[in-house]
Amino acid sequence: MPLPTGVYRADHVGSFLRPAEVLEARDQQAAGTITAAQLREVEDKHIAQAVQEQIAAGLRSITDGEFRREWFHVDFLRHLGGIELRGAMTSTNVSVGGTMPPRLVVVDKISHDKPIQVDDFRFLESQIAANPASADKKITTKVCIPSPTMIHFRNSRETISADAYPTLEPAFFNDVARVYQEEIADLYAAGCRFVQLDDTNLAYLCDPKMRAEAEQRHNGDADSLTRQYASLINAALSKKPADMTIGIHLCRGNHRSQWFAQGGYEPVAEVLFKELNVDAYFLEFDDARSGDFSPLRHLPDNKIVVLGVMGSKKPELDDKAEIIRRLKEAAEFCPRGLEQLCLSHQCGFSSTKEGNNLSREEQWAKIRLEVEIAKEMWEDA
Repeated sequence: MPLPTGVYRADHVGSFLRPAEVLEARDQQAAGTITAAQLREVEDKHIAQAVQEQIAAGLRSITDGEFRREWFHVDFLRHLGGIELRGAMTSTNVSVGGTMPPRLVVVDKISHDKPIQVDDFRFLESQIAANPASADKKITTKVCIPSPTMIHFRNSRETISADAYPTLEPAFFNDVARVYQEEIADLYAAGCRFVQLDDTNLAYLCDPKMRAEAEQRHNGDADSLTRQYASLINAALSKKPADMTIGIHLCRGNHRSQWFAQGGYEPVAEVLFKELNVDAYFLEFDDARSGDFSPLRHLPDNKIVVLGVMGSKKPELDDKAEIIRRLKEAAEFCPRGLEQLCLSHQCGFSSTKEGNNLSREEQWAKIRLEVEIAKEMWEDA
């Protein structure tokens, strides 16, 4: 059975370390010393370079490295109508101290007033087309957007306008699903055929402490919330064309090499694998915090897991033999064995603008090792 379009044996989550010039320009734009257009020119230059670096390293799923974002989710969601940034999030479950993302507050009916990612997608496509090496390889332009659950999980009744939404069911969730349907339709019309949803929340619901906090915040049980999120994601994807591939990435936090949650996938596994209408799962499995591979027994035989057993948080190269051993171990739980698996790092290298604690040279060395391992493990890599 062939892999879904846009999924590759050596794959990646999407973000790469920002070049220093991009970070400096972002600070200048925030200070008002350069314009947004000037910032975009700097981003364009380095995205063009990132395309070349990805293809040269052997990747075939190509992103813009998320160079246009400060936070993997905020810079998308802030463009939806009815959402404002107010203050910062708080957390009781961080690994070490660090900056928390802005709080997204729903102040009015949620709307999709214009396409959010289409211009970025078109620029990325143009750079892939301009790369001579892309003509000889199967290349996919991947667009990463935050999961629709990101609008709800970290909020509470107090941060969702009661005037706009006297009750959350069904109006609030219907509006969230609709704006995603509209964005996906705009991306498809522009030529996009692969969208990845980045979802920390289903992974956070694997953490006993975060499950308890979510139950208190949302006045319900975590199992029901998991099923509600699966329904929300399915509704958001319900109108996507048949030839568009959807992946979902689950992560327990990835900020400056920090993590925020821990716990195996068992609490959400049946819903995740049996009820979620996606084609591929990008799953964090780089250390003991993610539990063992036994939840993969719930994987249907028509779906793919991109197994994040390599680490993007540390500068050291992973042990090749250990990665191969873990791939084989995970395959024992999958109905079709290794055929249903691909390889990646557990998350991107820069889910926020600051990035993880390694160099760009170390980042690309990790990617090259991943490609090497994939070619050794799969004939179709």
